[in-house]
Amino acid sequence: MSGRRAGAVRDVLALVLLPVPLMVAALPGAFAGGGTRRWFGGRGESVRADAQAAKDAAAAAFYELDTAQRDLRISIETITAVDDSPAARRAQEGFASLGRRIDEVSQAYISAVDAHDLDRDDLEAAVASRARTELTKAKDELLRVKGDLERFGQGLGPLLEKAETQLARLAPAVERARQALLSASTALDSARGSGLRADDLAARLAALAPELTKLNQGAGRHGVAETLQRADHVLREAEAVRSEAEQLPERAAEIDRRLVSLRTRAQALTTRAGAVDPVLSELRRRFAAACWQDLQHVPEQAVVTVRQAEEKLKEAGKAREEQRWADATALLATVRALLNSTDEAVSAAGDRLQRLNAVAKDPQQEIERTRFAIRDAQRLAMAGRSTPDPRHARPLDDSVARLDRAVAGLQSGRHPDYWRFLTETETVRQTVARVVAQIRGERGAGA
Repeated sequence: MSGRRAGAVRDVLALVLLPVPLMVAALPGAFAGGGTRRWFGGRGESVRADAQAAKDAAAAAFYELDTAQRDLRISIETITAVDDSPAARRAQEGFASLGRRIDEVSQAYISAVDAHDLDRDDLEAAVASRARTELTKAKDELLRVKGDLERFGQGLGPLLEKAETQLARLAPAVERARQALLSASTALDSARGSGLRADDLAARLAALAPELTKLNQGAGRHGVAETLQRADHVLREAEAVRSEAEQLPERAAEIDRRLVSLRTRAQALTTRAGAVDPVLSELRRRFAAACWQDLQHVPEQAVVTVRQAEEKLKEAGKAREEQRWADATALLATVRALLNSTDEAVSAAGDRLQRLNAVAKDPQQEIERTRFAIRDAQRLAMAGRSTPDPRHARPLDDSVARLDRAVAGLQSGRHPDYWRFLTETETVRQTVARVVAQIRGERGAGA
């Protein structure tokens, strides 16, 4: 409310709250001997008393409205400090509109008070009656607006609850962020104390310093929502730095272990690669070219990939010395992939010879294994049916024909292509497995 209205409130309240004896003493001519009002007594005195009662009631209504407006302003400020949603903006606009109505009825009340001096000795009954009417009207308007204000305040319940919840989160969120930063700094100091530089972690922690400054400046400057978001961001980043700093010694030790392990594995693969030539020699001597041609470059390729792995190991060792942990980890992953591919290639030669020896000695075992898979799938396809589903029968019939062709291929020529025979039977079993999975899937879905 305006300064003029506030002054009027104080004047009115001072008058309302004046002790009765003093108030009576303050009325000129209140006692006989000082001159009497010419209209005291009878109806005139009753009208003056009614007017004064109306003035007191209007003053009380004015005070109650002012108090309600102050309380609601606090609620609106709480909401707008946290919430910038359309609903919050509408609430702010609604409060401003009510404020304009409050200014209007307050001005009407103050004007009514200023227009009538109820303490005048020569106050006429008609004037007192008019004052009572105007003051009663002002009181009614004040109470009406106060009712609207209260109803408006009740409608703010959800917005206010949400805002108060966020405000309640504010202090704990900021404190958690500060504690997380402290823990991260402590963990970083501990890692450095063990001889690890952790420069990248230190840089990440230093980057949070401006954020901490803004947190310390508070929500009054940066807003509640922004401060909460900043606190959450600082908390996440600081906890990540703390976690990595705590794990850094173990990470360094793990990289050291992997360096040793992969060096040992590379040496072992070099030895194993040297044993591939005798295997290839036997394959060339005993089996058709188609059985080993794809393996003849394994020894040379193994030498190349092992050399590449050893070079990457040197780079990883240097990265470890320079404490470039991410680089060291990535290089070790590359080394592992190179050694895995070499291991598979070197193992493939020995596995090929073993499988070819087995099928050359007894191809019937491979044939029966494949026929059993086909017959099992055929029984499943016919289960509960008089005729098989063409979608299942066709690939199974094709598998039978393909197996027959593979068997016939073993009987043609002096040096059968046993490897082609093995790849054909493997392909047949894969086809059969897909049909079985399809049948079971369809029946499971229909169950």
